[in-house]
Amino acid sequence: MNPFTHTLRSRWFTLTVHVGMWVLLYLSATQLGGKAPDLRETNSFAAPAQSPVPVAPLESLFTPAEWPKGPAETNALNLFFTRYFVPPASPTAVPPTTRKVQLTYQGFYQTGDNPRQAILKVAEGFTATRVGGMVTANLFVAEATMQAMTVTNLTGQTNLLPINVTKEIEVPIK
Repeated sequence: MNPFTHTLRSRWFTLTVHVGMWVLLYLSATQLGGKAPDLRETNSFAAPAQSPVPVAPLESLFTPAEWPKGPAETNALNLFFTRYFVPPASPTAVPPTTRKVQLTYQGFYQTGDNPRQAILKVAEGFTATRVGGMVTANLFVAEATMQAMTVTNLTGQTNLLPINVTKEIEVPIK
């Protein structure tokens, strides 16, 4: 073991450092016998500082009257504006009153004395609806057999859907 490590591990060195720390703590707590300096206000003998940069004319730069004016019409011919991104004016179109729905009849099931439940694929989802129940808005199941299903609407128009055949049916939009 070298002498430096031996000195750091000795008891008398540890005791000396410990006592030294306590002495420093005591002296700092008793303010080391000094006192704070007397502070008082004095008069300044120098003139107040002058601004080296004249800033008064800068105020007019930030008034709204100095801001650039925007173009009155952005669709006008101008080098800095384009009509490429402006969509063409569309005529006032009448919104559609009907939409097309894809229906596929998958079959039916019946449990006990309950009514038949028709299994349908409406667009991308499957649904089971009882005979007489609503498929979509204003479209009802009239009859479900082994070979086909009949759907009808409130006006009495009927459509025959064979099993596993996708058919597009036009229904009104609510």
